[in-house]
Amino acid sequence: MAKYSIKYMCLLALLFIAAISKVYANDGYKLWLEYNKVTNTQLAAGYRQQLKYMIFPTASDQLKASKAELLTALDGMLTLKPADTKNIMSGQTVIIGTPQTLKAFSISVPDSIGTEGYLIKTTLIGQKKGIVIMANTDVGVMYGVFNFLKLIQTNQSINKLNISDHPRIMYRVLDHWDNLNRTVERGYAGSSIWNWHKLPGIVDQRYIDYARANASVGINGSVVNNVNADALILSPQYLLKVQALANVFRTYGIRIYLSVKFSSPVELGGLKTADPLDPAVKKWWADKADEIYHYIPDFGGFLVKANSEGQPGPQSYGRTHADGANMLADALAPHHGIVMWRAFVYDNKVPDDRFKQAYNEFKPFDGKFKDNVIIQVKNGPIDFQPREPFHPLFGAMPNTPLMMEFQLTQEYLGFSTHLVYEAPLFAECLQSDTYTHGRGSTVARVVKGDFNRKLITGMAGVANIGTDLNWCGHPFAQANWYAFGRMAWSPDQSSAVIAGDWLRMTFTNDENFVSPVKSFMLQSRENTVNYMTPLGLHHIMGVSTHYGPGPWVDNAGRPDWNATYYHRADSAGIGFDRTTSGSNALSQYAPEVKANWENLQTCPDEYLLWFHRLSWTYKMRSGRSLWDELVHHYYIGADSVKQMGLTWDKMQGKIDAERFTEVKQLMEVQLNEATTWRDACVLYFQTFSKMPVGAAYPKPEHPLDYYKKLKFYYVPGIGGNNYMTN
Repeated sequence: MAKYSIKYMCLLALLFIAAISKVYANDGYKLWLEYNKVTNTQLAAGYRQQLKYMIFPTASDQLKASKAELLTALDGMLTLKPADTKNIMSGQTVIIGTPQTLKAFSISVPDSIGTEGYLIKTTLIGQKKGIVIMANTDVGVMYGVFNFLKLIQTNQSINKLNISDHPRIMYRVLDHWDNLNRTVERGYAGSSIWNWHKLPGIVDQRYIDYARANASVGINGSVVNNVNADALILSPQYLLKVQALANVFRTYGIRIYLSVKFSSPVELGGLKTADPLDPAVKKWWADKADEIYHYIPDFGGFLVKANSEGQPGPQSYGRTHADGANMLADALAPHHGIVMWRAFVYDNKVPDDRFKQAYNEFKPFDGKFKDNVIIQVKNGPIDFQPREPFHPLFGAMPNTPLMMEFQLTQEYLGFSTHLVYEAPLFAECLQSDTYTHGRGSTVARVVKGDFNRKLITGMAGVANIGTDLNWCGHPFAQANWYAFGRMAWSPDQSSAVIAGDWLRMTFTNDENFVSPVKSFMLQSRENTVNYMTPLGLHHIMGVSTHYGPGPWVDNAGRPDWNATYYHRADSAGIGFDRTTSGSNALSQYAPEVKANWENLQTCPDEYLLWFHRLSWTYKMRSGRSLWDELVHHYYIGADSVKQMGLTWDKMQGKIDAERFTEVKQLMEVQLNEATTWRDACVLYFQTFSKMPVGAAYPKPEHPLDYYKKLKFYYVPGIGGNNYMTN
């Protein structure tokens, strides 16, 4: 009997250990705020010595939240709870606050860091060495605290600090395409995190953690509902719910914004028209703005999608975008709110290249918008493709604020099953030279307002956040949220530095992990372009779902939703001629940019088929024919995913088993899908080129007809309208 009892007890012990391991397994919920223990004993000892005492008066909710974050982080990383003191003579002390909260120390903060910047300095105070984290405002202190914690998270020295930083962009906003029924349009990480049914009574801890994560990277705004808006969001019932979220966000320096439906005066207010020049409509919006600010005194303003993809707008009444935006701007102006008016407009009834339509509609209104209107422009002229040239509006409207819009959710980059680090995509666009103010007139400088300091500035990121335990579906998709915040704060930051920081904060400081993983992160976007849309191909994904390849799509209901509209492949060649001899879309860029991309001798291979229609036998710089080059890119793209997986296999044991296994499985899915993209596209385009695929390449597993007949049911992210792209 005793013999069996021992076995039984051993089994129980094993089950208990397994249960405990599961409890403490890392599900990724804490994002980059994991606050892992500092394992370098020398560093840890130094940190503890320098952070033994703390002076941190907390007169506001923001300062209390900052102090709580600091104490939680130091306890997690160093098992340290600094002693509160009022006396610098206690020893090395960290002093945190504003000139108002630290009057006794007479420390000045330069006006140049503004209302959101901060200083982190090692200095002498009262003959004692200490670290000072100071700002002009409480939210600046919060940003300074998070940046200071990043130094420790990434194992950097804090012996001689002299950091002065401030955001280069005013409005740094996440756009959630979340519907009131909790579906998320183009969302691949579960349902909406906003539980509208339970609000305002239940304020989930997830809302607080969301706000913490945003504040840690300097994001200061959140649009909580879909740009394909429901007028109901402006009803008193829902404004109470929005108010509850705003109350959470405020503590972390985040303003809440709402997407609004232009026809709300009709749908919600009972008016017969939404004509922006109608006095009753103007009054309705002014009264609605007053009502919103009654609930939310620091409400940020409106995001508007108008006259695009069936959404109502001022053009429905014979008015202009300027008429519509300015009417809303007047309603918000007394409360210092802004209007973010999207430039994503195109109409299949306009017999012109879709590439050109936003420029054609908005360029004539440069300087015609009110000061609190900012035009929100996607990074490229079509729709968040794996690679696009920068949007021609950047630099073309010198008297109008332009807000960059990037997409974090991977609508065209493999959803949340593909590892695609997007910071290189952001940087590629931001560092593109518009030449509109001479050489060096980068998109980043336009967005920052360098050429017109009177303009407000902004950057928006379409969120990739949902109810999945790890927030973003793929553990590495968190890096795109993180990178967006960092680059919205300062658009010239390095993609490599951001990737390194994120890996260290999220996983480990082990260089044997950080170095190889950072290397394939930086290559991952290019890999994806290669196996999806190499050499400037674009918009060839599956119809409606945008899942998987669909270069054969030619029946989507309107020409500019068809893949064939964009690649134009036939027996003679492939590509969209946007030169002078074609649609002349290149005329919308500065002469230097046009000349570079129009000339086949200087046009980069990456943009070749964006702007040129070429024969299959056209000789590329590599010496290959266009056909062989296309095939080569498709194959190296898929192979790169295989190589990424082999590198990841070597990371086993360097991080927690749960996330290692999850990423390993996701990489296997990505390899399968990358191979499908490769084989389907090569087989399809081969029907036109009639040219062979090199014998060295693996043959497709299935014939073309197999890929064309594939059907995918209940693909996430569709939303209400199967054809809507946002």
